Parts: sequence; C-alpha cells; structure tokens
Amino acid sequence: MSAYWMGIDVGTGGSRALLVDETGRIAAARTAAHEDMKMERPLWAEQRPENWWDACQQAIRGVLADAGVTGAEVRGVSLSGQMHGLVILDADHAVIRPALIWCDQRSQAQVDAINAKVGKERVLACIANPVLTGFTLPKLLWVRDNEPAQYDRVRHLLLPKDYIRFQLTGELASEVSDASGTALFDVVNRRWSYELADALGIDRSILPKVYESEEVTGVISAAAAAATGLHPGTPVIGGGGDQAASAVGNGIVAPGLVSDTIGTSGVVFAHMDSVAYDPGGRVHTFCHAVRDKWHVMGVTQGAGLSLQWFRNQLAAGASYDELTREAATSTPGARGLFWLPYLMGERTPHLDSTCRAAWIGLTAAHTRADMTRAVLEGVCYSQKDCLDIIAGLGCGVETVRLSGGGAKSPLWKQLFADIFAKPVSVLESQEGSAFGAALLAMTGTGAFASVTEACQATVREVETVLPGVGSPFYQRAHTVFQAMYPALRDSFRSIDSLS
Repeated sequence: MSAYWMGIDVGTGGSRALLVDETGRIAAARTAAHEDMKMERPLWAEQRPENWWDACQQAIRGVLADAGVTGAEVRGVSLSGQMHGLVILDADHAVIRPALIWCDQRSQAQVDAINAKVGKERVLACIANPVLTGFTLPKLLWVRDNEPAQYDRVRHLLLPKDYIRFQLTGELASEVSDASGTALFDVVNRRWSYELADALGIDRSILPKVYESEEVTGVISAAAAAATGLHPGTPVIGGGGDQAASAVGNGIVAPGLVSDTIGTSGVVFAHMDSVAYDPGGRVHTFCHAVRDKWHVMGVTQGAGLSLQWFRNQLAAGASYDELTREAATSTPGARGLFWLPYLMGERTPHLDSTCRAAWIGLTAAHTRADMTRAVLEGVCYSQKDCLDIIAGLGCGVETVRLSGGGAKSPLWKQLFADIFAKPVSVLESQEGSAFGAALLAMTGTGAFASVTEACQATVREVETVLPGVGSPFYQRAHTVFQAMYPALRDSFRSIDSLS
C-alpha cells in the first residue's frame, strides 16, 4: 500500500489540503473557499469557525479524490493556520461567537489596559513580545469588556487551526509556534505564562495543552473519519502557525536563511538557534516549529492586501498579471510616488493600529502604472523595515526565499532583490504552509528523523534573482519612505479619533 501524508492549512480566504508521498513530492492539493470575512466597522474582522470546518471537510475529501488515495493510505495529518484568531467554546464545546481574526484591530483599549496593569517591561519579561491589538489576548479581554454574557460562557480558548484539530480528534490542544502569538505564552520557556494570565484574571483552565510542533496530539475520530474520508486512528501532528509552517515548507530551519511570504499580509521570517528579542518589540520572537528553536519575524498587515484592494477598488476587471506588467512600464521610484501599505493599521515595526494607508507624492502626471508600481515598492519597503531590524538582532541574512504572490511576478521578485539588496530565491514548491504542515506530519510519524532532515530532503531552489542596477537607488528611496510614517503619525491618530 502506498503511503501519503496530509497537510491542512486554515487560511483567511480558504482551507487547503495537500498530500505528499514518501519522497515529499506533492501528489495533489485542493482548496475550499471560506465565506468573506465580516467587517462591521473599520479595522474589525471576523469569521465563523464552523465555516472553516465545512471548508476543511470539502478540501480533504477533494484532495483524496484528486489523488485517488484512500484514507487508509494517509499515515499522518498535520495542521497550519492563520494565527492570533480568538475561538471561544462553551461547556458543550459549541462556538460562542464568530472568531476575531488576525487582522482585527478593535482592542487598543485592552492593550493599553494590559500595559497599565502589568507594565510593558513585565509583559516583555513574561512573553518576550509586546501585546498588540492583533494578538489573541486583547481580543479575549475585548469580549470580557464588551460582551460579558458571552465571556461568562467561555470554557475553552483555541486558535483557528486548533479548532480544526478539535473537530478531527476531539482533543483541545495547540503547539508552541501558534501559541506564541497569543500574548499569553512564555516564548523563552515554551509554556503558557500563567503569571500573565493570573495578573489579568484569566482562568488557566481555558488554555489548551501545548505540544511541540512535531508531536502527536491525537488521532482521527470516528466522527471525523465519516465527515472527511480519513481513516479512524490516523495520527494528527501538532503542526504550526501559518508562518512557522510556511518557514518549514521553505526550509528556513538553519541560520542565514530568511523567508519572505507575501499573502494577504507579508512576513519576513528568520530562524534562531537561541532566543533573542527586540527590546522595543518592533518585531516578534516566537517559538519555531523546530523543536527547541525560535524564530523572529516582521509583519506587514496589508502586503498582498494592498494590491488586492487596488485591483478591486480602482482597477476592476484587470488581472494581477496585467497590473504588474503595466507597473513595469513605470520607472524605479514610480516617478516620485510612494505607497504606505497600512490598510489595516500596522504591526511591525510601528505597533500602531491607528496608522492608515496613503499615496505620498501624487500628482496629475501620475498614471495607473505609477500607482501600481508604488504599491509594489511600498510593500517591499515595509518588509525591508522588518528585515533590517531582524539583521540587527544578529540573524545573518545570506539569501531571502520568496513565496506567495510576490514569487509569481517577475517585477516583484526583482523589486524585492533590489530593495533588500540581497539575492532572492524561489523554491520548487510554492505551497508554503500546507507543504510545511505535511513535512511536520512526516516527521511526527517517523518518516524523517527531524524537521531539518525533512527540509534537506524535500526543499529545492529553482531560481535566484540578484540585486540589479536599480538597487542603489532603492536604498536611497527607502530612507525617504522611512521618514513618512513618523511625519504622519500624529495625523493618523487625529484621523482615528474622528471615526
């Protein structure tokens, strides 16, 4: 009987199931779309966890059918998913309310209250990161402050992928990389920060058991087998938050390698053998999906979202390929036009939920090609802000492995190489998180001795783009970009106070 392993990624737009064979080659993949996120107010974002489970069932059944594989041939399953989302269950394990997802920014008052009660320095000592509005903890406190009847029903807290784990196995569990993004996890010691939970009056019992990413967390239940076509008793491995799992899929499991994944958000990610964190909290230090390792990452909230928004609102009917080809007809620097990609506030390095997106330098002479190029460049500049801080923490940056939407555009690849002033490589597999989850499933079931061995055997570079003649210009332009947010910060806060 043939052997396969499955990775499942619970994304923002959909859930994806992917099968690999014993060599790590992808046999098939299938995505099922989610409902659109609900945004009742600016900077609010919610999704229904039940819809994620519906989509996962469709994706799992679909990928088994596409590959012609039976559930009995799947030796292990692992999970990845959007981080920071708040899934709360009652005593009967029913979802209490829609999940506040990663890009929801409503909880600034709760962030301020945590810092006032506990102190910013003590928070950093507890979790190695500042508390941000996008993280899970302030979302939980928002529910406590604004929906007390709902909060009183809370008996369990889960992250998005871990809700799918519960549906698959009946186990209430998480793993270290995803738990790191809750603002309730002691990243240095890889355990829940009961000190912080107790200081804020959060019942310890609502927190799930936490595993290393390659550990078995449960097995497929009879009910889940009937719903998905998987075989009862199949091991379900811990997995990882989407960025840690994507890093495994990109082979970022050794010093010197950095990944940049452009999806809705954009994430610069570097491996660390020992834990270190920025005293100002400008980038995040989390546990890696590699046992006893860590990673540091910077996040641009509106990376691919910037191009998606531009196309949907201002270039209806145009494809992304058409827009990027058009942008290539503009000149480096988009003829003096800059884009600040802060459509959903910003996490790193600004830690400011009130900042807004903007074009700076717009004139009557600018064209749609200039505006598109400015969007692409602005995302790259924002990601370079993060890369520079990461390098300053002692993480060597020899090459950057690009994945997601940015890896599909020749222009965007060159812009990343030019603006980063580093070689940018593209991998054979662009699956990222789902592929990384599948490699974790292989490791957790013994097909590989370690995550590092799995990556060495399966991750392959197929293209490298070197910095071009435009790189020196972009280093100067980046310093102009960096001056814009500080100059506009007070204006952004005044705008926010009007809404």
